[in-house]
Amino acid sequence: MRIKTSEFIISAVKREQYPNDGFPEIAFVGRSNVGKSSIINSLTNRNKLAKVSQTPGKTRLINFFLLNSEFYLVDLPGYGYAKVSKKEKESWGTFIERYLTNREPLKKVVLLVDCRHKPTADDVQMYNWIKHYGYNIVVIATKSDKISNNELAKSKKLIRETLGLKKEEPLYYFSSLNKKGRDELVDILFEDLNEI
Repeated sequence: MRIKTSEFIISAVKREQYPNDGFPEIAFVGRSNVGKSSIINSLTNRNKLAKVSQTPGKTRLINFFLLNSEFYLVDLPGYGYAKVSKKEKESWGTFIERYLTNREPLKKVVLLVDCRHKPTADDVQMYNWIKHYGYNIVVIATKSDKISNNELAKSKKLIRETLGLKKEEPLYYFSSLNKKGRDELVDILFEDLNEI
């Protein structure tokens, strides 16, 4: 599948601000410094579609991007960043949970984890939330250019065991720097959205 067009539509906080045209949605979620904006830009081939910040925790709203004028990529606020107040952390959790609750156009949620580290308690909670709400989930380990082939097997085992991924649940690796496997990943993520 080719992503021909991608445009920013709205940053939302409240449910009534979400688009209501019924186009299918795929949401991206992960820790604040996992490289969420970078992977969104890589997949859409747009350098500045999602704002990449040197400061983790910059995305504090739910951002909707319309792709090919037929479905949305939804960028959810990053979680788990230590340098924000407890109150602010809780508000991000509320945003995310509110979006995940009974969101009919939402067809798939992509959980991003850093391939170099063991998934955190927040990652595990997010994985369980997505499962609880009954959405299709795709787990992608980011920053794969930062580990060697020898470390890859160890990383896969650690991520699978920590999240409790079943054998049949795929785990994908991706680097926004070298973009290896980008086209296949675009197909995996977006091609069947209208059929789910």
